[in-house]
Amino acid sequence: MDVSVSDLVLDEPREIHPGTPKVDRIFHGSVRFVAFVVMVIFGAIRLFLGAKSVSTFHLYGVRFLTESDWEPSLNRIGISATLLGTVLVALTALIIAFPLALATALYISEYAPARLKATLVSLVDMMAAVPSIIYAAWGFFLLMPHTIGVSHWLHEYLGFIPIFRVDTDPNAAVLAQARYTGSMFIAGIVVSMMVLPIACAVMRGVFAQAPPGEREAAYALGGTRWGMIRTVVLPFGRGGIIGGTMLGLGRALGETVAVAIILSAAFDFKFRILENGGNTISKLIAERFGDATTVQLAALLAAGFVLFVMTLLVNTLAAIMISRSRSGAATEA
Repeated sequence: MDVSVSDLVLDEPREIHPGTPKVDRIFHGSVRFVAFVVMVIFGAIRLFLGAKSVSTFHLYGVRFLTESDWEPSLNRIGISATLLGTVLVALTALIIAFPLALATALYISEYAPARLKATLVSLVDMMAAVPSIIYAAWGFFLLMPHTIGVSHWLHEYLGFIPIFRVDTDPNAAVLAQARYTGSMFIAGIVVSMMVLPIACAVMRGVFAQAPPGEREAAYALGGTRWGMIRTVVLPFGRGGIIGGTMLGLGRALGETVAVAIILSAAFDFKFRILENGGNTISKLIAERFGDATTVQLAALLAAGFVLFVMTLLVNTLAAIMISRSRSGAATEA
């Protein structure tokens, strides 16, 4: 059979456009540029604080980290008491915020009706947007008067534990309320409300990524909802739980305004969180920065450098833990 040339279908090579589209290249370049700028700013802050801290560490040496007093007139400057107070306030906030954040994240992701999830997520996210001064006012005017009774109860029944001890008689005829106000315990409660939305958001995001197949398999084997959560969701979200908690810890370490308003200034090296008085590095810098001399300013910047390193280590460790969390990593038999 004769086939004309017009009947032939000629194969023409398809034009191939190598590389990503122009829009994607612009987006990738913009993101890379922003990340580079952030890293430059971050490095500049680190270099600035490190350079300003050299003179302080050269002048005071290790005493700057071991001395508890802050008396520039007597040439006694140290941050051991403020460093301890920073850790105690942050740990108190974390101990209070962790179960609340975990329970809230589990309820939103696993128990809340579909029509309420968006509202609950918005409310939790809104907590993160509330300014620190609002939390400070809430803690000072509303929380502190009602927390005195809780602090007194803990002192009365758990006072044999050093951390709950207060330098007063819990069974005295007249309650020494002033001994329980302005404590690290109250400051920790306020900071916990500021930490909660951060930790909850990370946990909720990880819980929502739990594999549907493994969820359905747990139900198919006769498991209850809590059984499915315990065997699938919680093991899967272990990295998110740890990472969210440590990100909250990094947030708590640097809180300034709320702690400065609630916590009464004291440079005592003590572990008693229920007792009036305490200090943190951020509070020290905020209160002493305005009238500091050249030497004092260098010491405050050195304290800020120590806090910067602490927060950096906590956030870096949290990021590593979150990045290692993968689908089904902890649920495989």
